[in-house]
Amino acid sequence: MTGERARQAEASHPTPEPWDTPSTAAGTDEDSGSATTADTPGVRWRREPWLLGLLAAVAIWTLLRGYFDGYRQDAFGTATPPFVFGWVPKIDPWAAVAVVVLGLAAVAGPRLLSRRVPPLGAAALLFGIALAAGLSLNAARVGTYGWWAIFDLRPGGSFEAINEYLPGLPTLHWGVGNYLDRFAETVPSQTVNVAGHPPGPLLLMHVLGIDTAQGLAALCIAGAALCAPLTYAIGRTVASEQAARTAGLVAAVTPVMLLDGFTSYDAVFAAIGAAAAALLLSRRGWVVALGAVAFGVATLFSWALLGVGAAVALAVLLRDGWRRALVVGAAAGAGFVGLNAVLVFGWGYDPVGTLRATEAVYRNSVATVRPYGFWVFGSPVAWGLLLGPFLIAAAARAALRRSPVAIAILSVVLIAALAGFTKAETERIWLIFVPLACVAAAPLLTRRRLPLVLGALGAQALALQLLVETVW
Repeated sequence: MTGERARQAEASHPTPEPWDTPSTAAGTDEDSGSATTADTPGVRWRREPWLLGLLAAVAIWTLLRGYFDGYRQDAFGTATPPFVFGWVPKIDPWAAVAVVVLGLAAVAGPRLLSRRVPPLGAAALLFGIALAAGLSLNAARVGTYGWWAIFDLRPGGSFEAINEYLPGLPTLHWGVGNYLDRFAETVPSQTVNVAGHPPGPLLLMHVLGIDTAQGLAALCIAGAALCAPLTYAIGRTVASEQAARTAGLVAAVTPVMLLDGFTSYDAVFAAIGAAAAALLLSRRGWVVALGAVAFGVATLFSWALLGVGAAVALAVLLRDGWRRALVVGAAAGAGFVGLNAVLVFGWGYDPVGTLRATEAVYRNSVATVRPYGFWVFGSPVAWGLLLGPFLIAAAARAALRRSPVAIAILSVVLIAALAGFTKAETERIWLIFVPLACVAAAPLLTRRRLPLVLGALGAQALALQLLVETVW
């Protein structure tokens, strides 16, 4: 009888999920055995194997169709659909360094972050781990040249460099005012990456004095490395301290960030978006106000970062209710509209014209040979597999357990796939969703299994780096 009453009491008052109890001080959950949820009973638990099986089936079907209909018949617009990379094995002695760094990250990383290190110390450690992993891995094919090869405009350099941002810098020759005033009109004449974004990327390069491949690479490397501590910052607002640190660790070694982040400007977008998300998810009014400003700045760099704002608003809705979500949504909207209004009235910038011009460029790009019917599945499959099968499985399970962040980020990824504006290349384009996805997955990764997960992520990243040419 006593046992029955205990079970009834447990059912009436289940252990809170980690995302319901955000940490407010370093050391929370430091000595617990894991960062998992409690095993609360319910039908959703029985649905998990079915959901994971469905996701696996979709991924396998997409890979097989990509090979037989895409790779062999060149039907889907990329070299190895649903991915953009090609099979070009190469190795450099730096690969040995990458093995050591990734191995240490898997073995020592959890130990370092499980001790009572203060939050700033944990953030610094995460930045260091991410930086070391990214630099060593991206030198594993062709040495340190791999850090900036993608932006090399010299003859014999990267074939992709002409599509990047350095060729767009001459548009700033007549000053920032003229650049903003005429930006919408110049979009059709710009490289695909400049045309595909608002004016923020070139403005930042201009302010920082970046006009070389090495300088632009340094900016991207910094952005990618910062994503790990910024993921940790997001985690501290919605989960336990231990789960937040776990999220930062997996963000530091996830293949999608190591392979496509350290060598693309999209990592800078991801870092700016993560900073805005961490601020907007706070329950403190003045922090949310800062988040509104940060979000406005973020959307000046990438239209896709509006999706991060939508994910944050949905997460707040599920966590705190519609009143709080309305406040956060209004703040983010005010930041977006306010900054654009300043540019409109101050320098003549035309955001509506810019968006229309960008859409026209997209409609007449390689996207025309990428069929929607395949890429509506191919885009999320490519992103999920490069994020890491363990992470996407954990995020999906967390969504079934009603994690606000998991539901929000997976919903936005689904909407992005259905919208069809990013067919293929989502390993790079959807880097902005990686921090929130890592936060969603982290509470389901136990401390005991975390080294195995980190090791698997690092091994996947290294194998791909040595076997394929990922472009970025």
